[in-house]
Amino acid sequence: QVQVVESGGGSVQAGGSLRLSCAASRATTCMAWFLQAPGKEREGGGSVDDFGRTDYGDSVEGRFTISRDHAKNTLYLQMNNLKPEDTAMYYCAAEPIVFDCYIGGRFTYWGQGTQVTVSS
Repeated sequence: QVQVVESGGGSVQAGGSLRLSCAASRATTCMAWFLQAPGKEREGGGSVDDFGRTDYGDSVEGRFTISRDHAKNTLYLQMNNLKPEDTAMYYCAAEPIVFDCYIGGRFTYWGQGTQVTVSS
């Protein structure tokens, strides 16, 4: 079992920045961020494996940066140049053992989410 808890969401104006954090109860091979806007399907934000290899969704690539602190079992999402369309619930996900870590992969453990609201 892995528990993951997100934090850092909030409200920001367009063009601003936020950093989300996700604390995991133990080390996992693959961690990721997903976002789900109201009335839309969940989409992948970004994933990162043990070696720091990343995979990003098209809508956030170039603006968002995913990283992790292995010593703290914590995942981060630095979000810059935020747009109103980034408004969504952001979820952290973890998969303890996986051969290939990417946002289209399977994630067994999910957090409750943290809300990000971007105003124009």
